[in-house]
Amino acid sequence: MKIRKIAAKAAGFARFGAGFTLVLLGACSTVPLQDSGKAKVEPEDVPFDQVRDSGPDVPVDMLATPEVTPVREPIGVAGNKSPYVVNGVRYRVLKGVKGYSERGHASWYGTKFHGRKTANGEVYNMYALSAAHKTLPLPSYAKVTNLDNGRSIIVRVNDRGPFVPGRIIDLSYTAAQKLGYIDKGVARVEVVALDPESLPSATESLAVEKDAAARKGLPQDASFKLPENTFLQVGAYSSSSQAEEIRGQLAAAFGYPVSVSPINRDGKMLYRVRIGPIAQQRALAALRESVEQENFGQPQVVVD
Repeated sequence: MKIRKIAAKAAGFARFGAGFTLVLLGACSTVPLQDSGKAKVEPEDVPFDQVRDSGPDVPVDMLATPEVTPVREPIGVAGNKSPYVVNGVRYRVLKGVKGYSERGHASWYGTKFHGRKTANGEVYNMYALSAAHKTLPLPSYAKVTNLDNGRSIIVRVNDRGPFVPGRIIDLSYTAAQKLGYIDKGVARVEVVALDPESLPSATESLAVEKDAAARKGLPQDASFKLPENTFLQVGAYSSSSQAEEIRGQLAAAFGYPVSVSPINRDGKMLYRVRIGPIAQQRALAALRESVEQENFGQPQVVVD
């Protein structure tokens, strides 16, 4: 299994510029997820580039993890700057994914990045069925097939990488386990992108997610269950009255809880307007799409 260089990951964050600043404003860069507590804990004084990536200390059987149900999600700004440069190599994000197919080697990443921000501002969960890709738009979906054993899965691509020659995709711990190469570290795979126009809209799940009772009845899909206290942050304003006005408009438009959260940044008070908390990834995608369609800008995912 490969070990990513910190420079590559740091470059992935830095290159998003102002579009990514909003996420960092309201959330820590190392937010832990709620899990079994079995993931390795590294000493805080160990430099990140020297931390060894791995799976949990005690292997977790994730073979029964529900399959991803792909939906059509809006392509935002975060994580999609093009071109971008990592380790001196220039990459261009694809404008469309229809017809994309590639064969090469897949690796996987685990505890080193578990709970950290992905390239599009979400939180990496190694127990979800997700992936990192250098050029597919974020988010998108792809079918990955292990060419050595014929196993196939669908993953949601929400991160950038792997920035290692000869590797075309980096899968989560669970995805690699389901494809049968968790112990080998690397496998020969075929990656086929799913055309978003052939997928149902994410907004179809929004009505269910807004209803608390109905939300409890949703299947516990590990690929879509979000960390606790996941919000969509619509903006951060210097005026509390402006923030309250936006809060009222959002609450009326979407029927979700909307809050104003003040924070002091370098002696300056800012008022963050957030929708949520939101429990399911599909509902999060649907809500983000609706917010953009109603001209409230491009909200970012934050976890507090």
